[in-house]
Amino acid sequence: MQETMRLAGLIQERIGATLTRHREALTPLGPDALPLLDEALGFLTGGKRFRAQFAVLGYRAVRELDIDGDVTPEYARILDAACALELFHAAALIHDDVIDRSDTRRGRPSVHRLFGALHRNAAWRGSADHFGLAGAILLGDLLQSWSDELMQSACDATEDRAAARRAREHFNRMRSEVAVGQYLDVLEEQQPTFADHEEQLERSTRVLVYKSAKYSVEAPLLIGAALAGASPETEEALADFGLPVGVAFQLRDDQLGVFGDPDITGKPIGDDLIEGKRTVLVTLARENLPATQRRIFDDLLGTDLDPEQVTILQRTIRESGAVERVEDMISRNVDRAIHALAGAPIHPDAAAQLTQLSERAARRDA
Repeated sequence: MQETMRLAGLIQERIGATLTRHREALTPLGPDALPLLDEALGFLTGGKRFRAQFAVLGYRAVRELDIDGDVTPEYARILDAACALELFHAAALIHDDVIDRSDTRRGRPSVHRLFGALHRNAAWRGSADHFGLAGAILLGDLLQSWSDELMQSACDATEDRAAARRAREHFNRMRSEVAVGQYLDVLEEQQPTFADHEEQLERSTRVLVYKSAKYSVEAPLLIGAALAGASPETEEALADFGLPVGVAFQLRDDQLGVFGDPDITGKPIGDDLIEGKRTVLVTLARENLPATQRRIFDDLLGTDLDPEQVTILQRTIRESGAVERVEDMISRNVDRAIHALAGAPIHPDAAAQLTQLSERAARRDA
């Protein structure tokens, strides 16, 4: 735990230093740019840092690295890659809140709501909501740009050029998959009806894998391992571990999106129900509902639900047995991941820490 806290502290310090450097470089743009730059730091303060931790552990699976010691040049480059993932994640969350029209994130106003409030408080002309959307889109774009710079810095500092190219390939593919996965998620919400159960489950699973699961665990592991010069066999073992952990991570996220405590998650209760997310949890809940109850469920999902209607949908999902089925899926994916580490060509201490982190990722309450 102490090692994890130190790593999180180093990641935050490096993110802060990165944002300060960019802020100083942008000084000629004047004080009007400050709200955008202030929110970059505000949004990136705190968080669980799972992706950064998995990137560092991917590196340590291949090469020994003393993260309790001084920040050597070797350590600095994996920290840059880890921070690149955190900036990319922040950008993805900001854009996701725009797409989902979410009001809050981590217990504070979502970025587009914050910039909308800035507009209203200043009594500027035009639409405050439109200004808020524009500000959030641009901040997300800015963070993606800075994320790319950090990743390139990590690759440039890697003497093994083949390893650097491999890490860059993983990073580039991750970004493409997340964007297309997000599109598939948006597309799914526009369908007038649910597909037949098996097809719907396949569609919901595809969104889960490409929008979140792969980039939450597998991609960070592979990026870190590639920078350390991992063999194809090691990368394959880490992928076999990372994907099921990522699936478990997102299945837990889907549970929290329906049943999570707003004081802990920082999101409204039943947020995924209001947004009409066709998650694996929702798909499994519908499977065995009587026709009339399923029709009511479908009609309510994705509407402006009041607290009583949220409670009705939550109760329906619980009584369907879907919660227990998803919990079983989470456990089986974690077991599958841990089994993949047995005999894998990675450092034993890294394997032990990956096991611990996988449990934390799958069993969290926020």
